[in-house]
Amino acid sequence: MCSTEVKIESFSRETTPTPSSKHKFEGNARLVTKTPLLNGKTANLKKEEIRAYFNDTFDLYESLFNCLATEEAFYEKATPLRHPLIFYYGHTAVFFINKLNVAKLISTRVDTHIESMLAIGVDEMSWDDMDETHYHWPSPLQVKIYRGKVRSLVNDFITENDLALPINWSSPFWIILMGIEHERIHLETSSVLIRQLPLKYVVPAPNFGECNERGEYDESPKNALHPVPARTITQGKDNDAKSFSWDNEYGSLTTVLPAFRASKYLVSNREFADFVSADGYRRKEFWSEEGQRWLAYTKAECPTFWRKVGSDLKAWRYRTMTREINMPWDWPADVNCLEAEAYCLWASKKSGKNIRLPAEAQWMALRESVLEDQFDWELAPGNINLEHWASACPVNKFKSIMEDGTEFFDVIGNVWQWTETPITGLPGFKVHEAYDDFSTPTFDGKHNLMKGGSFFSTGNCATKDARYAFRRHFFQHAGFRYIESEDTIITELNPYETDEQVSQYIEFHFGETYFDVPNFAAKCGQNALRYFSQHSRNKPCRALDLGCAIGRTSLELASVFEHVDGVDFSARFISAATRLKETGSTRYKIRDEGEIYSFKEVTLETIGLNKWAHRCQFWQGDACNLPQKFLDYDLVFAGNLVDRLYEPGKFLEKIHTVVNQGGLLILTSPYTWLEEFTSREEWVGGFKRDGENLRTIDGLNDALSTHFDLVAEPADVPFVIRETARKFQHSIAQMTVWRRYV
Repeated sequence: MCSTEVKIESFSRETTPTPSSKHKFEGNARLVTKTPLLNGKTANLKKEEIRAYFNDTFDLYESLFNCLATEEAFYEKATPLRHPLIFYYGHTAVFFINKLNVAKLISTRVDTHIESMLAIGVDEMSWDDMDETHYHWPSPLQVKIYRGKVRSLVNDFITENDLALPINWSSPFWIILMGIEHERIHLETSSVLIRQLPLKYVVPAPNFGECNERGEYDESPKNALHPVPARTITQGKDNDAKSFSWDNEYGSLTTVLPAFRASKYLVSNREFADFVSADGYRRKEFWSEEGQRWLAYTKAECPTFWRKVGSDLKAWRYRTMTREINMPWDWPADVNCLEAEAYCLWASKKSGKNIRLPAEAQWMALRESVLEDQFDWELAPGNINLEHWASACPVNKFKSIMEDGTEFFDVIGNVWQWTETPITGLPGFKVHEAYDDFSTPTFDGKHNLMKGGSFFSTGNCATKDARYAFRRHFFQHAGFRYIESEDTIITELNPYETDEQVSQYIEFHFGETYFDVPNFAAKCGQNALRYFSQHSRNKPCRALDLGCAIGRTSLELASVFEHVDGVDFSARFISAATRLKETGSTRYKIRDEGEIYSFKEVTLETIGLNKWAHRCQFWQGDACNLPQKFLDYDLVFAGNLVDRLYEPGKFLEKIHTVVNQGGLLILTSPYTWLEEFTSREEWVGGFKRDGENLRTIDGLNDALSTHFDLVAEPADVPFVIRETARKFQHSIAQMTVWRRYV
């Protein structure tokens, strides 16, 4: 560990800006914090704007670390769940190099040791998952020198590369903007870590002045619930959005929102103190199971930035980023989502009203009271974007007005506002290949959205459509407002399928075609419909798809048949098929190589099957022992099933009982008989009988001829199953068509 005697100033970068930087950061009002637009008059002007934004961001981020009082502070963990600040000091610079390399825009490295050590954070850990890893961190001076080299490299990159307007995902400058906005995120999250360090490690610094307006205990404004009329909320960005956006902001979602009531103010420290005084932290009935586990681990009795200094109810101190001050009772309470949820449940029981956190769409309704976005305002209409203070301020300072004249305060800024909505991608979501794990790890139901930004939110973080989410135990400059509503706004999580076999079969049924081999499940459905029209006089009323897996063939059959049952032995497959049918889309990740994945999404609408999905029902079942409800089908399709059954003979013996006279039984199989699926004595073919070869087609004919005629020549249907980006199974199934006559 480095000596505590060495002051940060001894290794801090000089505050004099680079030639391309416009500001010296002598006060909050002079900071450049607005994210640039993607279009412009000329490429050269836009390049210089991006250059200035890059250098301003670099300067501002480095100046944040002037809040550390000693070199030792760089290595002190603010929380066991995060790295020490030395990691974050260098991490944002490493990000530029790693992403430019991933995008194949540069072929060089600056310092492979630093780039390896400072690449991966631990921000998404569970609150009780301690990180005990021992790291040999570089010194602050080494990181400072590294950052200087990265600064030079990025400035040269901006100079040397052509820029086409407007900037889009495929532009080299998108990666530069990605790096800048990534550093803007860490500017805020690192300020929280500084706020969590012991006071002996921090000092006030220029650029980060605090609000000096603080109300006493009895001066905090009294909150009230105000009505918000019903409306339709549409959110999401098109590909031609005018500013840099993270992947989770793209897509489109429309929510029909019933009327509700929302609190006029954010919950202040004074208002939250009533919950603390009511022993809210000790009463389990107000806490979720997750919240109770967090309480048991942390032993929390009040918000993390409060400190009790006496027995009097008003005797509290409050931690800003670098100081401890008398409690500002009219500032918003800084809490995590678990604390906010507990407060709402307490308030519900106290008031007899249904008090809860707002859903994302409900916050969006309030956001309509702020007419401008960050790109358009001259001065921020809230305590946001570092345009006012580097601290919170009174909750009654920044007002916005709804269309009916209703007033709300701090709709944007002051502190982030927790919502009850777990983050997921909007319909149409897709990942950027250069940063494919920015959002997807959070689509797990464990990360709740925060909206509105905080006093420290700059760049993309301060824009209207920003969608950031953290674990519910996580601390940010975050608080909450509450709503009263009986209506639950449901968000379909639709996380990425993580079961590798299920994902493989989603790709097999709905993904790309490989080596010019048509989609097998689709082709089987289309062939089955053609054979049915040629060889059956029955009406297409009911069809059964045995071994349906993810259900593509079932959906194809439903385009003609009035009702289709899909049955599979695997509950995992049936769950995935049902989810796809009910939501119209599914997301999955498929292995490329090792631990590298591609992230994909399927929508029934894009393949024209959404209008037939309601005709399908999916069931878990055993083809060898079908329940009696599966009867009276005009078509039964069993795809690649017979050589995977434990008793195929029993299946073939009884299948006629579910097929109507004149109906068809269609089988496909590559005839891959394996004892791990079917014991040798149960094989239908693929062995010698009485010294002669018994092929499966002959065994099928022996088993089925009592009730079926073979009405078409057996046909080959090839298929390809993708295992990894470079490993595929290429097989050929034989399709046979049988018509029931008895």
